[in-house]
Amino acid sequence: MSQEIEIEFKNMLTKQEFETITAALKLTEKDFTDQKNHYFDTGSFALKQKHAALRIRRKNGEYVLTLKEPADVGLLETHQRLSEVSDLTGFSVPEGPVKDQLHKLQIDTDAIQYFGSLATNRAEKETEKGLIVLDHSRYLNKEDYEIEFEAADWHEGKQAFEKLLQQFSIPQRETKNKILRFYEEKRKSI
Repeated sequence: MSQEIEIEFKNMLTKQEFETITAALKLTEKDFTDQKNHYFDTGSFALKQKHAALRIRRKNGEYVLTLKEPADVGLLETHQRLSEVSDLTGFSVPEGPVKDQLHKLQIDTDAIQYFGSLATNRAEKETEKGLIVLDHSRYLNKEDYEIEFEAADWHEGKQAFEKLLQQFSIPQRETKNKILRFYEEKRKSI
Protein backbone atom coordinates (compact mmCIF):
# COMPACT_ATOMS: atom_id res chain seq x y z
CA MET A 1 0.00 0.00 0.00
CA SER A 2 1.31 3.44 -0.87
CA GLN A 3 0.92 5.57 2.23
CA GLU A 4 2.86 8.49 3.60
CA ILE A 5 2.59 11.14 6.28
CA GLU A 6 2.53 14.62 4.80
CA ILE A 7 3.76 17.48 6.99
CA GLU A 8 3.14 20.75 5.26
CA PHE A 9 2.64 24.40 6.09
CA LYS A 10 0.78 26.75 3.79
CA ASN A 11 0.02 30.41 3.34
CA MET A 12 -2.05 32.35 0.83
CA LEU A 13 -0.12 34.85 -1.26
CA THR A 14 -1.02 37.91 -3.24
CA LYS A 15 -0.12 37.81 -6.93
CA GLN A 16 2.76 40.24 -6.23
CA GLU A 17 4.13 38.08 -3.38
CA PHE A 18 3.89 35.01 -5.61
CA GLU A 19 5.83 36.76 -8.39
CA THR A 20 8.45 38.07 -5.92
CA ILE A 21 9.14 34.60 -4.50
CA THR A 22 9.14 33.06 -7.98
CA ALA A 23 11.82 35.54 -9.07
CA ALA A 24 13.86 35.15 -5.86
CA LEU A 25 13.91 31.37 -6.29
CA LYS A 26 14.93 31.86 -9.96
CA LEU A 27 11.93 29.87 -11.18
CA THR A 28 10.85 30.29 -14.80
CA GLU A 29 7.74 29.21 -16.69
CA LYS A 30 9.54 25.96 -17.56
CA ASP A 31 9.71 25.11 -13.84
CA PHE A 32 5.91 25.16 -13.53
CA THR A 33 3.77 22.18 -14.44
CA ASP A 34 0.03 21.93 -14.80
CA GLN A 35 -1.98 19.51 -12.73
CA LYS A 36 -5.69 19.05 -12.27
CA ASN A 37 -7.38 17.89 -9.09
CA HIS A 38 -10.82 16.29 -9.34
CA TYR A 39 -12.65 16.24 -5.99
CA PHE A 40 -15.08 13.67 -4.63
CA ASP A 41 -17.24 13.25 -1.52
CA THR A 42 -20.64 11.88 -0.62
CA GLY A 43 -23.78 13.98 -1.01
CA SER A 44 -23.81 14.44 2.77
CA PHE A 45 -20.09 15.39 2.82
CA ALA A 46 -19.15 12.37 4.93
CA LEU A 47 -15.45 12.81 4.10
CA LYS A 48 -15.45 16.52 4.90
CA GLN A 49 -17.09 15.77 8.26
CA LYS A 50 -14.15 13.47 9.05
CA HIS A 51 -11.68 16.17 7.89
CA ALA A 52 -10.71 13.88 5.05
CA ALA A 53 -10.53 14.53 1.30
CA LEU A 54 -10.60 12.36 -1.82
CA ARG A 55 -9.18 13.45 -5.15
CA ILE A 56 -7.88 12.23 -8.45
CA ARG A 57 -4.85 14.22 -9.60
CA ARG A 58 -3.91 14.26 -13.27
CA LYS A 59 -0.30 15.28 -13.73
CA ASN A 60 2.02 14.53 -16.64
CA GLY A 61 -0.59 12.22 -18.15
CA GLU A 62 -0.82 10.06 -15.01
CA TYR A 63 -3.80 9.67 -12.69
CA VAL A 64 -3.44 9.12 -8.94
CA LEU A 65 -6.34 8.63 -6.54
CA THR A 66 -5.47 10.04 -3.10
CA LEU A 67 -7.29 9.94 0.21
CA LYS A 68 -6.05 12.46 2.78
CA GLU A 69 -7.06 12.02 6.40
CA PRO A 70 -5.88 13.47 9.72
CA ALA A 71 -2.91 11.82 11.43
CA ASP A 72 -1.28 12.47 14.81
CA VAL A 73 1.12 14.81 13.01
CA GLY A 74 0.23 16.04 9.52
CA LEU A 75 -1.96 14.07 7.15
CA LEU A 76 -2.02 10.41 6.23
CA GLU A 77 -2.14 10.10 2.45
CA THR A 78 -3.14 6.86 0.75
CA HIS A 79 -2.30 6.77 -2.97
CA GLN A 80 -3.43 4.50 -5.76
CA ARG A 81 -2.45 4.79 -9.42
CA LEU A 82 -5.29 4.63 -11.91
CA SER A 83 -5.45 4.01 -15.61
CA GLU A 84 -6.97 6.89 -17.59
CA VAL A 85 -10.19 8.22 -16.09
CA SER A 86 -12.66 9.19 -18.80
CA ASP A 87 -15.94 9.53 -16.85
CA LEU A 88 -15.57 11.57 -13.67
CA THR A 89 -19.30 11.83 -12.98
CA GLY A 90 -19.67 8.05 -13.20
CA PHE A 91 -16.44 7.33 -11.29
CA SER A 92 -16.55 4.61 -8.66
CA VAL A 93 -13.70 3.90 -6.29
CA PRO A 94 -11.83 0.81 -7.54
CA GLU A 95 -10.69 -2.05 -5.33
CA GLY A 96 -7.41 -1.29 -3.62
CA PRO A 97 -5.79 0.60 -0.76
CA VAL A 98 -7.93 3.76 -1.07
CA LYS A 99 -11.20 1.83 -0.96
CA ASP A 100 -9.90 -0.21 1.98
CA GLN A 101 -9.00 2.97 3.85
CA LEU A 102 -12.40 4.55 3.06
CA HIS A 103 -14.07 1.47 4.57
CA LYS A 104 -11.94 1.90 7.72
CA LEU A 105 -13.35 5.44 7.91
CA GLN A 106 -16.85 3.95 7.53
CA ILE A 107 -17.45 5.81 4.26
CA ASP A 108 -19.99 4.30 1.87
CA THR A 109 -17.91 4.13 -1.30
CA ASP A 110 -21.05 3.64 -3.42
CA ALA A 111 -22.18 7.11 -2.30
CA ILE A 112 -19.01 8.83 -3.56
CA GLN A 113 -19.75 11.44 -6.22
CA TYR A 114 -17.82 13.96 -8.30
CA PHE A 115 -17.92 17.59 -7.17
CA GLY A 116 -15.62 19.42 -9.56
CA SER A 117 -12.07 20.30 -10.56
CA LEU A 118 -9.30 22.70 -9.63
CA ALA A 119 -6.39 23.41 -11.99
CA THR A 120 -3.00 24.32 -10.55
CA ASN A 121 0.19 25.58 -12.11
CA ARG A 122 2.89 24.36 -9.67
CA ALA A 123 6.63 24.81 -9.18
CA GLU A 124 8.74 23.09 -6.54
CA LYS A 125 12.14 24.02 -5.13
CA GLU A 126 14.07 21.68 -2.82
CA THR A 127 15.91 23.37 0.07
CA GLU A 128 18.03 22.12 2.93
CA LYS A 129 15.04 22.29 5.32
CA GLY A 130 12.27 21.04 3.01
CA LEU A 131 10.37 21.51 -0.22
CA ILE A 132 8.98 24.92 -1.23
CA VAL A 133 5.88 24.64 -3.42
CA LEU A 134 4.34 27.57 -5.28
CA ASP A 135 0.79 27.13 -6.58
CA HIS A 136 -1.34 29.29 -8.85
CA SER A 137 -4.81 27.71 -8.77
CA ARG A 138 -7.94 28.31 -10.86
CA TYR A 139 -11.36 26.90 -10.01
CA LEU A 140 -14.94 27.92 -10.74
CA ASN A 141 -14.68 31.73 -11.08
CA LYS A 142 -11.74 32.11 -8.71
CA GLU A 143 -7.97 32.31 -8.92
CA ASP A 144 -5.53 32.25 -5.99
CA TYR A 145 -1.87 31.96 -5.08
CA GLU A 146 -0.33 29.87 -2.33
CA ILE A 147 2.99 28.79 -0.90
CA GLU A 148 3.40 25.41 0.76
CA PHE A 149 6.38 24.06 2.62
CA GLU A 150 6.77 20.30 3.06
CA ALA A 151 9.10 19.02 5.74
CA ALA A 152 10.09 15.75 7.39
CA ASP A 153 9.82 17.20 10.92
CA TRP A 154 6.93 19.37 12.15
CA HIS A 155 8.95 21.66 14.47
CA GLU A 156 11.85 22.22 12.08
CA GLY A 157 9.42 22.70 9.19
CA LYS A 158 7.39 25.28 11.09
CA GLN A 159 10.51 27.28 11.97
CA ALA A 160 11.83 27.16 8.40
CA PHE A 161 8.44 28.15 6.97
CA GLU A 162 8.03 31.09 9.36
CA LYS A 163 11.57 32.25 8.50
CA LEU A 164 10.74 32.00 4.78
CA LEU A 165 7.64 34.17 5.21
CA GLN A 166 9.61 36.70 7.27
CA GLN A 167 12.34 36.82 4.62
CA PHE A 168 9.76 38.07 2.11
CA SER A 169 7.77 40.18 4.65
CA ILE A 170 4.67 38.06 4.10
CA PRO A 171 2.17 38.01 6.95
CA GLN A 172 0.89 34.64 8.13
CA ARG A 173 -2.64 34.19 6.84
CA GLU A 174 -5.17 31.58 7.76
CA THR A 175 -5.01 29.21 4.79
CA LYS A 176 -7.56 26.52 4.13
CA ASN A 177 -6.61 23.58 1.99
CA LYS A 178 -7.55 23.59 -1.69
CA ILE A 179 -10.57 21.32 -1.38
CA LEU A 180 -12.12 23.53 1.32
CA ARG A 181 -11.51 26.65 -0.77
CA PHE A 182 -13.06 24.85 -3.73
CA TYR A 183 -16.15 23.81 -1.72
CA GLU A 184 -16.61 27.31 -0.30
CA GLU A 185 -16.50 28.81 -3.79
CA LYS A 186 -18.86 26.13 -5.11
CA ARG A 187 -21.33 26.90 -2.31
CA LYS A 188 -21.34 30.58 -3.39
CA SER A 189 -22.29 29.58 -6.93
CA ILE A 190 -25.30 27.48 -5.90
